Amino acid sequence: MKTATVADLRNHFPRVFRWIEEGESVEVTKRGRVVARLVPVELPRRKKLRVPDFLAIQKEIFGVKSGGEPSIVDEERSTYRY
Repeated sequence: MKTATVADLRNHFPRVFRWIEEGESVEVTKRGRVVARLVPVELPRRKKLRVPDFLAIQKEIFGVKSGGEPSIVDEERSTYRY
């Protein structure tokens, strides 16, 4: 368990807060006496976001183009100047 003074909290709070975020408990002292204990909260684990395979979905819906002919959209895009 780490220890920080009231002055440390006032002057170096980001460092003390990082300790707490990393799971460390911190005792706060004032004039050598422990006056508080900061304990990290157990947060629920986040689920990983699953990103869909948009290309596979597009191929499933529209199929695979064959022949190499440009589509109408491709022709219209080529006329624009950016």
